[in-house]
Amino acid sequence: MDLVFFFGALVFLFIATLHYLLFLVYQNPVVPRVARYSLYLVLVLQIAFFVVRFGRGSILLGTNMYESLVFFSWCMVVVYLLITIRYPAPVLGAFVMPVAFVLMAASATMPDKGIAEIPPVLKSYWLPFHVTFSFMGDALFALAAAAGVMYLIQDKQLKSKKPGAFYYRLPSLDILDQINYRALTVGFPLLTLGIITGSVWAQYAWGAYWSWDPKEIWSLITWLIYAVLLHARFTVGWRGRRAAYLSIIGFVAVLFTFFGVNLLSSGLHSYN
Repeated sequence: MDLVFFFGALVFLFIATLHYLLFLVYQNPVVPRVARYSLYLVLVLQIAFFVVRFGRGSILLGTNMYESLVFFSWCMVVVYLLITIRYPAPVLGAFVMPVAFVLMAASATMPDKGIAEIPPVLKSYWLPFHVTFSFMGDALFALAAAAGVMYLIQDKQLKSKKPGAFYYRLPSLDILDQINYRALTVGFPLLTLGIITGSVWAQYAWGAYWSWDPKEIWSLITWLIYAVLLHARFTVGWRGRRAAYLSIIGFVAVLFTFFGVNLLSSGLHSYN
């Protein structure tokens, strides 16, 4: 049954992604409404997916790469819908939803090891807090990076003597910088809480708050990147292009922490 909900969510996420991309091209106001309603269905189906797995005995999220990718995608849909309440810029979906769809589609290629094969070390009530804080923070960083990409495109358009079509389809530089700022200021505390709750869980699981595991090291590197960015915004007024570039670099670090560490090294977190 969970596969029915999974593939249903994947189909509607594809529909939403396609419509946001179409809106970027054609600017028909009906198109983003179809995309948004599709995202509501995606959320419902993804929640049903998690509920079914909970009923089968999975009390945790992110116990393997399969579940982690689905949950990461769900977090991206949630934060996108929330931030567009404050900043109604549906064209942002053309830059965010393709990432959410790729994550969800990639999960379909991952083996589901099943509830019975959850390692004992993962059976901790600290882990859901760690996973939720971390992925919600990462999803907000994805939005910050998307806003950064859009900012750089729009900035280039403004400096051109003959602005292209994107100039009329993307939000203003000020709105994009605000989206970047809001996503960072909420995402950073969530990442911090994710690291803290992960350390507490590690103490219970392995007897040490910090083991210099490859994923722990890269999580710290990612945290430092965003700490530098926010410190620079608060103290020396880093905005615009600098903030956009560093937001993109930070999200690359997020993706490497999530994917690269698992593929290139082994450690305490290699079970994902």
